[in-house]
Amino acid sequence: MRKIELNPATDLVLDRTVDVSPELVWKAWTVPKHLMPWFCPLPWKTIECEIDLRPGGKFYTVMQSPEGQKFPGTGCYLEVTPNERLIWTSALGPDYRPNEAVENHPTFTAILTLEKKGSGTRYLVQALHSSAAIREMHEKMGFEQGWGIALDQMVAYLKSI
Repeated sequence: MRKIELNPATDLVLDRTVDVSPELVWKAWTVPKHLMPWFCPLPWKTIECEIDLRPGGKFYTVMQSPEGQKFPGTGCYLEVTPNERLIWTSALGPDYRPNEAVENHPTFTAILTLEKKGSGTRYLVQALHSSAAIREMHEKMGFEQGWGIALDQMVAYLKSI
């Protein structure tokens, strides 16, 4: 598996170890009915999800705010290595077609790496951005806190199924 070098000026990272297996974490990221319960920090909800799990495949979600506003997002999978690594981007839609830019929404590529650690998983997310300004926008939107809360929700969900 190719190591992706991080650029601290443009990239954000969440690196934690969780006490669920890589296989369960993979299921939570790749099966819509298992992604929707935890994907965004409550009281936000994920109300739709479509996953075509292959390079070039569609990753689509609709998040809903507590006030009822809907925020659709369409991305494209770039790499799918079961139980180990998932790479997707919001810059591209299905079949690698460029997405239109959305105002005030950062475009990024996400790399999720799962590594078995005892009975748990090292959970590493790298969010790659085109510029320091886009990275800063994503950071100010609450990347670390939001992705951290979603991870905690995912672990709780996986322990409940």
